Amino acid sequence: MLDACGTSGLAEDVRDEELDRLSAREVEVMRLIARGYTYREIASELFISIKTVETHVAKGLRKLQLSSRHELTRWAERRRIV
Repeated sequence: MLDACGTSGLAEDVRDEELDRLSAREVEVMRLIARGYTYREIASELFISIKTVETHVAKGLRKLQLSSRHELTRWAERRRIV
C-alpha cells in the first residue's frame, strides 16, 4: 500500500518539474494555446505582440520537448492546466 502511494507522489513531482521549466508567461501562453486561442487572440488578451507569442510558444515547446500544438494540448490536459 505504501509503495503505491509513494509512486503516485513521485508522478506529481515529475509534473511539477515540467511546469517549473516554464516561466509564468510561458505557462499562461501555453494554457491559452491549449484552449484553442490563435496567436493573434493571445497577443490581444495579454497585450503583447504576435511575435512575442510565437517566441513564448517556441521556447515552451522546446523546454517540454513537444513538437506541436496538439501535443501541447494533450500535455496541458493531462496536467489539468487548460
